[in-house]
Amino acid sequence: MAINYDIENKIALVTGANRGIGKAIVETFLKKGATKIYLGVRTLSTADPLIEKYGNRVEAIHIDLAKPETISSAAEQATDVEVVVNNAGVLKKATPLDNGAIDALNFEMEINVGGLIRMAQAFAPVLKANGGGAFIQLNSIASIKNFLPLTTYSASKAAAYSVTQGLKDLLGEQGTAVISVHPGPIATDMGDDAGFTEIAEPTSLVADEIVAALKAGEFHVFPDAMAKQIQGAYRSYAENIIEADVKEG
Repeated sequence: MAINYDIENKIALVTGANRGIGKAIVETFLKKGATKIYLGVRTLSTADPLIEKYGNRVEAIHIDLAKPETISSAAEQATDVEVVVNNAGVLKKATPLDNGAIDALNFEMEINVGGLIRMAQAFAPVLKANGGGAFIQLNSIASIKNFLPLTTYSASKAAAYSVTQGLKDLLGEQGTAVISVHPGPIATDMGDDAGFTEIAEPTSLVADEIVAALKAGEFHVFPDAMAKQIQGAYRSYAENIIEADVKEG
């Protein structure tokens, strides 16, 4: 069952909030009427520009997805959170035949998948206590289609997408809306590292589509041109398998 949600007058937390898509989400949420946003960052000082701009509407909070204790501590501190956006992630360039492929995969799985699970475990009780709210996971079109030379990254995002599907069913039982976001080439440092600079689209596009999906009660978000192209081919499968109530056996 779809859960419709409006960001207006809500308190949110965004990981990786100091730059790129995370920063765009922070600014868009505030523009759309969010009351307060916790800026989840590894180094608190990197949130200073946003604090200078928005004052007490934002608050820096230490979250490092590689350090589980920071996630637990953040959940104990931010007990009023109603919307969690797990945006932070890592990318390594590695094909299956590269010498460092296993190390790259292990690193990406630890952060992109382990970090997601830890964020969900820590904040699901907080969201439940605050009426359900929403949990938003930044995945990628790479979670659906493997891209060279980003094989290990794509594999980690495919795993994160699978976990997000499980969270949709599980957290839905407590009234929490879950959204899986699948950007294509977006103008971020990670996008530059992936080699998408020339075709990248603005980060604000992702943020606007998330707000729209919250209101519409949609699970999937495909924000940019390349993502929408993939969505066109993927839509039937997503609607009839991923989003449907398919019973095992």
